[in-house]
Amino acid sequence: MASKKDEQRRIKSEKQAANARRTKWQGLLGRIAAIVLIPLVIGVLLHGFLTGQAALPPDAVGPADHVVGTPGAAVTLTVYADFQCPACAAEQQVIARAWSRLAERVQLVYRHYPLDTHAHAFLAARYAEAAGRQQRFWEFHDLLFANQALWVNEGNPAPVFEGYARELGLSVEQLRSDSELPEVRDKVLADQRSGMRAGVLATPTLFLNGRQVPSPQSPAALLALVDEASGEQP
Repeated sequence: MASKKDEQRRIKSEKQAANARRTKWQGLLGRIAAIVLIPLVIGVLLHGFLTGQAALPPDAVGPADHVVGTPGAAVTLTVYADFQCPACAAEQQVIARAWSRLAERVQLVYRHYPLDTHAHAFLAARYAEAAGRQQRFWEFHDLLFANQALWVNEGNPAPVFEGYARELGLSVEQLRSDSELPEVRDKVLADQRSGMRAGVLATPTLFLNGRQVPSPQSPAALLALVDEASGEQP
């Protein structure tokens, strides 16, 4: 019959073995994640060295950025988002509901962060950029999020996007052509590089004056964050 000390040694040995297995699996999962993510990161960053598109930090606003609100406002709200991301659509509604109380206090910057797990996210970003070339980025942005559930399961959502363009009175031929431009692709990738350098790991990710903040779940929560950011100004 095993003594109490033998039983304690057995339990300790089993715990050590379990910890060793857990450490081994964590290391394996980490290597798998690196194999999956490193090519994406290297590809996006390498592309940046080959183009002239700047990847700005969250607290900087460049001429290629999409900005709405009050230019030069004390608070810059930068949103990294994916048009196919349900959480991004929900966050866009939070911002929209609070916007009447924010527009005079905030400049809102939208940056693309399409995820590889979303098949149509990059195409949607390119079409939104193309709409921006006809001065309708924000209207197209709103339609993509408002109708997200209607196009995410399409095999090819381009005809749906072109329908939104007609709804906005855009030239569909120009939209289609502009969506294929290298500089449109470069803008989306520059936004991705900006997010990677800022530590964006998921969408949506929000920054207030360059400081990452939790995604607010209500207009009141967003207003509180803006109030806090405003108080940080000298």
